[in-house]
Amino acid sequence: QVQLVESGGGLVQVGGSLRLSCAASGRTFSRNAMAWFRQAPGKEREFVAAISWSGGTRYYADSVKGRFTISRDNAKNMAYLQMNSLKPEDTAVYYCAAAPPYKTAASRFERDYDDWGQGTQVTVSS
Repeated sequence: QVQLVESGGGLVQVGGSLRLSCAASGRTFSRNAMAWFRQAPGKEREFVAAISWSGGTRYYADSVKGRFTISRDNAKNMAYLQMNSLKPEDTAVYYCAAAPPYKTAASRFERDYDDWGQGTQVTVSS
């Protein structure tokens, strides 16, 4: 099992930026896909972005495409989500997720990730 800890959330005004970080520890980090999901109040958790273990494949939800960028640093056991041009509808708890070992392909689906962080709150005020 891998332990994931998110950080970087907070309160930001519309149009602002935040960078979320996900620190991984435990089993080998580098040979699995990573992703970010989010859950707004009263809504189901939804996919935001995913990255393959090599970083060569990245997927984004349509709602964040062009504004958010997912990245990873395998040497540091870190994953990141750079969020620009934030909107009120981006307000949610953001979760980092890791796929099982050697599942290297990025995926948009929760079922493909078995380790989750505790989440970090992002609030965008208008």
